[in-house]
Amino acid sequence: MKGQMSIYYDEEGDYLEIFIAGTSPTYGEEIGDDVTLFRSESTNDVIGIGILNFKKRTKSLQDIKLNLPFDVNFSTLKV
Repeated sequence: MKGQMSIYYDEEGDYLEIFIAGTSPTYGEEIGDDVTLFRSESTNDVIGIGILNFKKRTKSLQDIKLNLPFDVNFSTLKV
């Protein structure tokens, strides 16, 4: 999948959203407590993730590690 990655964080709502594709129409699928996958309506590919209560899930914002429910392949990126 080629495109820009956008990261949005709402501090007041403690909500992190990461999209790895353009802004095509999407739908959300809740996959766990406060975690939503976003899929493309046209291809059904996973193109984003939303995490509510993000800071509560991390011990330090200096070192953030998340187990994503999908693969991210950076080797296909051309810089």
